[in-house]
Amino acid sequence: MTTNPVHHDHASTPSSYAPEHPARLPWAELVPDVFQAMVRLDAAARKGLDPLLLELVKVRASQLNRCALCLDMHSKDALAAGESVERIVQLSAWDESRHFYTEKEIAALELTEAVTVLTDGFVPDEVYARAAEHFEPAELARLIAAITVINAWNRFGVTTRQVPGHYTPGGGEH
Repeated sequence: MTTNPVHHDHASTPSSYAPEHPARLPWAELVPDVFQAMVRLDAAARKGLDPLLLELVKVRASQLNRCALCLDMHSKDALAAGESVERIVQLSAWDESRHFYTEKEIAALELTEAVTVLTDGFVPDEVYARAAEHFEPAELARLIAAITVINAWNRFGVTTRQVPGHYTPGGGEH
């Protein structure tokens, strides 16, 4: 159930929406050392990675994990970094919209899905091999780290039900 009236007024801003629920737990305030460790890990993982590729990976993992806060944050960060609305919109169906993405981005998205959804208990060899074709070993290690970190952020977000809609790019958060 939403607390927001249905409007077809495209001038509505995020601040005009009321959250559907409060966050369950202000985890970052309660364990600031853990939050800061996550921020440092996130910063270390992203070094040397293409910022647009990184945001695509973060949005895709957040879609799979259904983390509303991270979707809000990384969609906005992607737009602020110059990503197109069209590519962000198509991301949830990237496999049917491959023509929007480079082969390197596709390899990163495949790897993101394999790392995020570990139903087989491992990343399939063919997915890893495709990623290894497009990324140098150190870059691939950082990409794997970045995918792992966004999955950790997502788990904090969905477990504590962090509220989306209030993030502004450049705000210094993850």
